[in-house]
Amino acid sequence: MMSGNKHSVCVYCGSRDGKDSAYAEAAEATGEMLARNSWRLVYGAGDVGLMGRTARAAQAAGGATFGVIPTHLLDWEVGKRDLDTFIITETMHERKKVMIMNSDAVVVLPGGAGSLDEFFEALTWRQLGLHQKPIYLVNTRGFWSPLINLTSHIVNEGFASSSLLDFITVVDDITDLEAALKETFAA
Repeated sequence: MMSGNKHSVCVYCGSRDGKDSAYAEAAEATGEMLARNSWRLVYGAGDVGLMGRTARAAQAAGGATFGVIPTHLLDWEVGKRDLDTFIITETMHERKKVMIMNSDAVVVLPGGAGSLDEFFEALTWRQLGLHQKPIYLVNTRGFWSPLINLTSHIVNEGFASSSLLDFITVVDDITDLEAALKETFAA
């Protein structure tokens, strides 16, 4: 969903920083990159971990922010109320739906079970034809390599057609992500 000439990018990522400082650096670089391109950040509205880092970097660089958080996570994820748009939902499912419906592309930075849930829901919805948005896995220091292998295994074992792999674009860093998004949005 575009707002004017600007695009919106849904970013899924951890509510923790993880062990490797490269994850935090990638999150901050993502926020800065989105702002630099005048692309709105759509994310889970938390102010902790990689989520908070991405949003604060986008805001510091003058970027637009759109956050969506369910009621039960307001305290846990420290709902970031100084966003341009701050939406509170009743459920996680509603949160994910609002996020993806207000985005033109999906980016997955390192994260935990929640990020995996978001990734697989976006991927499944794409597989079912519920959206046509590109999905980018940012494979910082090989973080998503096991997931990439698992997805190939699912196809190789006959539980999905090879087209499933076409819905995922793997990039190694934020420079590659920026180039891929520019190409997508120029099309």
